[in-house]
Amino acid sequence: MKAEFIVSDMTCNHCVQTITRAVQAHSPGAEVRADLGTHRVTVEAAGDAAAVEAVIREAGYEVRAA
Repeated sequence: MKAEFIVSDMTCNHCVQTITRAVQAHSPGAEVRADLGTHRVTVEAAGDAAAVEAVIREAGYEVRAA
């Protein structure tokens, strides 16, 4: 699965690290790319996008599919 999300309150590298760790804890081996300028997070991982979206939300961020 490859999915893209908008994380409007992702504002710094700490946010990126928190989101990356959360996604990779849920799906080991996931590739996570984040763009702070556009607030976009792209995830390539096994599983479905809804589960990844829930993981990002549980990490404390507002998230929606891009």
